[in-house]
Amino acid sequence: MRKIKCIVTYDGSRFSGYQIQPGQRTVQGELEKALAKIHKGSHTGVHASGRTDAGVHAIRQVFHFETSYQIPEEKWKKAINSLLPGDIYITSSEEVASSFHSRFDVKRKEYRYYVSNTVEPNVFWRNYVFHFAYQLNLESMQEACRHLEGTHDFTSFTSAKATTKGSKIRTIYHASCSERDGQIEFIFRGNGFLYNMVRIIIGTLLDIGQGRKKPEDIQSIIGKKDRKYAGETAPPQGLYLWKVIYEENDEEIPSKP
Repeated sequence: MRKIKCIVTYDGSRFSGYQIQPGQRTVQGELEKALAKIHKGSHTGVHASGRTDAGVHAIRQVFHFETSYQIPEEKWKKAINSLLPGDIYITSSEEVASSFHSRFDVKRKEYRYYVSNTVEPNVFWRNYVFHFAYQLNLESMQEACRHLEGTHDFTSFTSAKATTKGSKIRTIYHASCSERDGQIEFIFRGNGFLYNMVRIIIGTLLDIGQGRKKPEDIQSIIGKKDRKYAGETAPPQGLYLWKVIYEENDEEIPSKP
């Protein structure tokens, strides 16, 4: 059996998330449907670096699958794309070692979140940016980001509905926010992220930007280990899985879409 690794980008607007769900349109479902056609009706499971929720987008999601077909590695991209809907696209395909695993070999992930901080919304961005019309103090949010960096127990920043067991300790290597022409870009790089973690962090940072919390409150919220002390969960449409990193020296950053 050969193992093929693919990088896929998708618009999450019309998906009920990445993971396959009965009766729902999902990214995994569309990928496996395409692979089944290539394999003449035989099921071929795909294994991704992680899940994304309904409405969340991906610039460079990674998945792998196993196959006995001898299609050249670079031809898989064209073969799968010919069977996918327009809101999913494979950007590369390559054969990898049998020991590779899209999920378990991840070293770091990068997420980005976009907020349109303007008085009037742009209706064409409604599925891709969170419109937030309230005045924000960017410097306060930038200071708060610095308190997020490091290794912490992020229990306060995961959904109470999370089913993940085990340690909630994660390391954030980089957290930042910047503004340009009324659009705020948040960047987070870490060794792993809990369920809804980035969206809860965004909700908390927006509270800080409005003066409802102080930047240093991040430390006490982390220390409480209780979801009720963090902000609301920001909506999904502003969130992008930006990059999945497998090599420690891989710092290539894709450009903004």
